Amino acid sequence: MAKTGGANLSKLIPINCPIIGREEEENILSVLRSGLLTVRTGEGKMVSEFEKLFSDFIGVKYAIAVSSGTAALHASLLALNVKAGDEVILPSFTFSATCNVVLHLGAKPVFVDINLETYTLDVNAVKKSITDKTKIIIPVHLYGHPADLAPLTELAEEENIYIVEDAAQAHGAEYNGSKVGCFGQLGCFSFYPTKMITTGEGGMITTNDRELAEKIKMIRNHGEKGDYGPSLLGHNWRLPEISAAIGVAQMRKINHFLEARRRNANHLTSLLEDMDLLVLPVEKENVRHAWNLYTVRLKERIEKRDEIVSALRRKGIGATVYYPIPVHRTPLYRKYGYNSLSLPNSEFASKTVFSLPVHPALTEDDVSTIAYTVKKTLEEYR
Repeated sequence: MAKTGGANLSKLIPINCPIIGREEEENILSVLRSGLLTVRTGEGKMVSEFEKLFSDFIGVKYAIAVSSGTAALHASLLALNVKAGDEVILPSFTFSATCNVVLHLGAKPVFVDINLETYTLDVNAVKKSITDKTKIIIPVHLYGHPADLAPLTELAEEENIYIVEDAAQAHGAEYNGSKVGCFGQLGCFSFYPTKMITTGEGGMITTNDRELAEKIKMIRNHGEKGDYGPSLLGHNWRLPEISAAIGVAQMRKINHFLEARRRNANHLTSLLEDMDLLVLPVEKENVRHAWNLYTVRLKERIEKRDEIVSALRRKGIGATVYYPIPVHRTPLYRKYGYNSLSLPNSEFASKTVFSLPVHPALTEDDVSTIAYTVKKTLEEYR
């Protein structure tokens, strides 16, 4: 039987919980016994197997493993030659890593607002933000729901702009029958312990472009092909064999994990759909939600959101706010002059949303407990 890591479910139902079992342990031991803990080119046995499993899962020709989801984003922008003076369109309602990698390259983040139904990029806002300096659009598939990729990719083609998908929270999500990570020039995934599968730390870049794949392999390895002679400026972003060993075992369980998340999300929706104080998450007709998080939004008493979340946590429900401050309002981005930017939907979402657990370690009773506690708590604050 698989063992659950992370928080103690008897004390707190955590927002997410990595599931590590005997298969992961055996894979780690095989790496330790081999003595090859990492391979200098980044193409060890476990890494190569992990990449193959992931590329097959997404439905792309190439998958390149790196040390984190942030490294995946950074390497992708490097591979597309993003530089000072370029503009990158992206949401402010996201984790800051999406935006920080743009600053690292001296380029300009151009923040646009979100659609409040899905918390993903507003396509019309993207259209209005394109200039002759726009090089890349980064749609973030937030919480596991895909951004509206068809009009975004059509727009990008018309304007000769690249698409880099931030799919850090969306492993297995689908848009028009295809998995996210195959629509843009590059797709970026994270394997942090809160994601659908984990390697502890780690990331993956997906693409159908052979030249980009080869370039990214060099970028993750100091710009070398393995001969100690760098051809371009790179980084040490290799994924260790031990991390990949965990990933290989996790990939063999990913469909089970996704099915459990969907089952828990559907159950939670059925129990909360009569709550007139909440806006529940949607799943648009042409998509398949990955349910990394079950994110609700308050209709009333929004000034009490943080108190409500604290009350839920005191009662054993690991409710969490993703994200309490849009990136353009954070101290770092204020220094860059973004504080006066108006993104009303992003700011409203940051004040009203909170996420509930739907991860695979939950039992049916856990989901019922979450719903009951949410209902009781909201009635107290009505």
